[in-house]
Amino acid sequence: MELTQRDKAILDFERGWWTQPGPKAAKILELFELSSQRYYQILGELVGSQAALEYDPLLVRRLRRLRDRRRRERKGPPVRESEGP
Repeated sequence: MELTQRDKAILDFERGWWTQPGPKAAKILELFELSSQRYYQILGELVGSQAALEYDPLLVRRLRRLRDRRRRERKGPPVRESEGP
């Protein structure tokens, strides 16, 4: 998969969105004409791609770690079966 200009722009934005004034959701709508939900869907697909990893390895690895941590937290600790009476 080759990255499009929009894909690269999304990765570039995600790398430094906090340096821009205003709410992130408003900037996403302004820059990409996407809802926040759609933006994060696209970003999630990018984070899983080899092309994005090659384009910006530091950002993609950081986002993958965050994604994996959130998944583990949602999953919760493993449940042990009781051994009975």
